[in-house]
Amino acid sequence: MSSSRVHPTAVVDSRAELDDDVEIGPYCVVGADVKIGKGCRIHSHVVLSGRTTLGAGNVIFPFAAVGTMPQDLKYKGEPSDLVIGERNTIREYVSLNPGTSGGGMITRVGNQNLLMMQCHIAHDCILGDRNVIANGATLGGHVVIEDFVIVGGLVGIHQFVRIGTGAILGAGAMVSKDVPPYCSATGDRAKLHGLNLEGLKRRGVDKSVIALIRKAYRIVFQSALRTEHALKKIREDLPAIPELEKFVSFIAQSQRGVCR
Repeated sequence: MSSSRVHPTAVVDSRAELDDDVEIGPYCVVGADVKIGKGCRIHSHVVLSGRTTLGAGNVIFPFAAVGTMPQDLKYKGEPSDLVIGERNTIREYVSLNPGTSGGGMITRVGNQNLLMMQCHIAHDCILGDRNVIANGATLGGHVVIEDFVIVGGLVGIHQFVRIGTGAILGAGAMVSKDVPPYCSATGDRAKLHGLNLEGLKRRGVDKSVIALIRKAYRIVFQSALRTEHALKKIREDLPAIPELEKFVSFIAQSQRGVCR
């Protein structure tokens, strides 16, 4: 803690581990099993508890509750973990819970995610990189969010649902089934409304690749083929590029079924 700055009103357990250049603001509470990476900025009134590990360069805003006990009646105090990567922004009143014995004992957040005000990341969720979870969005337990996903304000995602790379969920969507990569979904019991074309363009995906993704989307969702036959047709008729393989594999591996 020699190069860290801890406000005198903060309560930091002597067993907590602080890397270099950590800043902890007024009235924060940091528990014994918390590890804070280099260059993290913890604003005022933040609670960091449980077996929580922060990578380098995270910024946490006031009144966030990070690592508090899972909101799961089956949780019996098992020593589960919350692991947060690097350069994430966690805004006011965000809550993140660690894992449980029913889900691998870990909740994991990747790198460079923006978690906006009052969103909730429940136990055993897995988030990839560069996602935006907007104000008031709620992830149930065991949800998987891949990379470059935008979750709109007040979205609710059911337990065990997966959201594929590059997808976008419109504000207020209630998502009870998996959303495939690159797709746009909205509505109560969300339905697909085409592709997240703007997201693909912003990430610099080549026009020819986008055209192939559109063909794959039409084969699966706008033809009369059964899903397994549609996926087979994509693999047989379209080029074997990583984006299509991700799209096909995601749908083939779905346990809850996909939004239509």
